[in-house]
Formats: sequence, C-alpha cells, structure tokens
Amino acid sequence: MDSTINPMASVLQQMQSMASAAASKGGTATADEVAGSGDFASLLKSTLDKTNEAQQTAAAEGKAFELGSPDIGLNDVMLAGQKANIEFQTVVQVRNKLVTAYNDVMQMAV
Repeated sequence: MDSTINPMASVLQQMQSMASAAASKGGTATADEVAGSGDFASLLKSTLDKTNEAQQTAAAEGKAFELGSPDIGLNDVMLAGQKANIEFQTVVQVRNKLVTAYNDVMQMAV
C-alpha cells in the first residue's frame, strides 16, 4: 500500500509488526516495546493532521480551478478530492472501530 494514497497504511503496518512480534514472543509484549513503536495519541494526531491538510489542499485546488488558474486541471482537482475523501473515510472507520471496542470493554463483566 502506498502511504500517499492511504494514510492509515503506516498504522496498519505498525499493528501487523506488533502482532507478529507478540506472536513470536508467545503473546507477551512489554509496555516499553509498545510505547517504543510510537505513541498512539501522537500517531492519531498526525493522521488527523494529514487528513485535514488533504481536505484543505483539495478545497484550495477546487477554488483555484473555479477561479480559472491555468496550472490547475480538473483531473488534479478530482484526484485531490478523492484522496481527501478516502483519508476521511479511513479516519471515520478507525473511529467507529475504536468506539465499538470501547463499548465492548465497557460491557465486560468485571
């Protein structure tokens, strides 16, 4: 997967490497190993920032195209819009999975 097309590719790659590391160690990963691979909050923030930047870029290219800028073509505008849409949909799906996981944990009997 190309990280310019899918901003969550690096997240998926990190999760897969952590899963394989945990499986090779018998399912035990220390907190230092998990934290060393990247702080989840900072990773989430950087992903949201990239998504926001892609949406702003798409909007700016659309506006430039509407104003008749000669260096912006319709294909550039459409491509930027689709990239921003894919990134946004990915973030929404990750959020939905996090909410579902949170609800599942909250419903567990202690």
